[in-house]
Amino acid sequence: MRLRGQTAVITGANRGIGRATVERFLAEGAQVLAVDLDVQDIEALPVQRLAIDLASHEAPARVVAEARRMGPVHCLINNAGIGAARSLAESDDELIDRVLGTNLRAVLRLTRDMLPLLGPDASIVNVSSVFGETGYPTSTAYAVSKAGISQMTRQLVADLSSQGVRVNAVAPGVIRTPMTSARLDGDEGYRKAMIGGTPLARVGTPEQVAAVIAFLCTEDAAYVNGQVIAVDGGWLASRTRN
Repeated sequence: MRLRGQTAVITGANRGIGRATVERFLAEGAQVLAVDLDVQDIEALPVQRLAIDLASHEAPARVVAEARRMGPVHCLINNAGIGAARSLAESDDELIDRVLGTNLRAVLRLTRDMLPLLGPDASIVNVSSVFGETGYPTSTAYAVSKAGISQMTRQLVADLSSQGVRVNAVAPGVIRTPMTSARLDGDEGYRKAMIGGTPLARVGTPEQVAAVIAFLCTEDAAYVNGQVIAVDGGWLASRTRN
């Protein structure tokens, strides 16, 4: 119960890493505002829910209004995002705008508008990706958006540390979620590159990523700031072929 009495806003909360994070924060004693385009899958959880497209113009104000009703926000988890397995040559304007709009622009706008609700000792955790830390074929717009999230994390440390707000990120590797399952099951090259290139030789789980996110919001991580922590079984470190 390391987060007892704290309030967390978690985006992309309906499934995958977001849902696992909601469940972990509840187990740690936090009250949660769960935000996603669809919140049907978490209707049974004891959380405040808000269904909204975070890339929409009105989204930041709506999230802030809901969060304000719950009191000061101690943890902001920017997890919402979409994938796009396309090279730059295959990426039309619509795809580029949609991926960057959801994965980066929406995160910047929401974080900016949430700042007045974050008190001293608050924590922001952004969900980046190993693809934001290194190159990988056919993931250009997605990788650029996640690289932006990693740099946003470092930049916000420069802007917010004087206010007592810590900012970190996690960079998941190959995690079995509803968003990644189709590619894992249907793309043999991707599966071999990601699982075969992971020294632990297995996929990760949303719960394992959620555990690191929760840790970064606790007093145990009180001196961890500005880090992008890979949760990837060692893929970035060595890409060992198994």
